[in-house]
Amino acid sequence: MASDIKLAEGPPSYDGPGFQATSFDKIIGLARANSLWPLPFATSCCGIEFMATMAARYDIARFGSERISFSPRQADMLLVAGTIAKKMAPVVKQVYLQMAEPRWVIAIGACASSGGIFDTYSVLQGIDRVIPVDVYVPGCPPRPEQILEAVMQVQELAHNESLRRRNSDEYQKLLASYSIQ
Repeated sequence: MASDIKLAEGPPSYDGPGFQATSFDKIIGLARANSLWPLPFATSCCGIEFMATMAARYDIARFGSERISFSPRQADMLLVAGTIAKKMAPVVKQVYLQMAEPRWVIAIGACASSGGIFDTYSVLQGIDRVIPVDVYVPGCPPRPEQILEAVMQVQELAHNESLRRRNSDEYQKLLASYSIQ
């Protein structure tokens, strides 16, 4: 009887009777990629689409992200979904800074990505003005499938990221460009 269950593919390794040897980076990447803890920062209609993504039909739990956290200290993937007012920008940045390192950010929908249809003085024209963004999800609002695709892209980033990347000069310059120490 064939099984329909697909297991996460293990990293390249040297196998023998009773042992398996691989690099530490590959094992850590595999663990990170399959246990992302999202923190939803939903302010409008894109938040409803994220709720659908969590529900049974789309089931974000298939990707190891079923533990939705509402505490930034217990999350490593920030999902900004919806319109962000300029007064909320410092709050988004504070939430980002309180998150566990390494952390990833997904901008869900046109409003979080570029301000959407709200080209006004009070709306932030993209969250990438205050925090670095890893994946942008287009749409107004985007479909749950698009949000799942973004989660899979973050999984790919987490799986292939070097353990030393966050200490690199390039990454420190990126954070400095956002006035983040």
